[in-house]
Amino acid sequence: WTEFDACIAAPDMMKLVGPLGKVLGPSGLMPSPRSGTVTPDIGKTVREYKAGKVEFRNEKSGIVQAVVGKLSFDSPKLTENIQAFLDKVVSLKPNSVKGAYIKGVHISATMSPSVRLAV
Repeated sequence: WTEFDACIAAPDMMKLVGPLGKVLGPSGLMPSPRSGTVTPDIGKTVREYKAGKVEFRNEKSGIVQAVVGKLSFDSPKLTENIQAFLDKVVSLKPNSVKGAYIKGVHISATMSPSVRLAV
């Protein structure tokens, strides 16, 4: 029953969702305020996720990780998603950063070797 993309909860419902952490946590589905999935405005958040909102992680070493598609996607759709993600990352570049902001881009499926992309 965990075949869904995101779990969104209101703050007052977290006491009921909390015990599901053992199931939702390892799958990355546990709602959290930091990721924006615990919010009083459930409708707005659901619309954002339905429109294609993607979460990404930034590691201390400067590596940014995100899901940009599935293996079932065709090449044009995957290319469009990758380009949209790169455009978003570049738009978040602080003004104080000088030089190359993106040094390299790699893509991989889960638990597979990565392939370097030309940027």
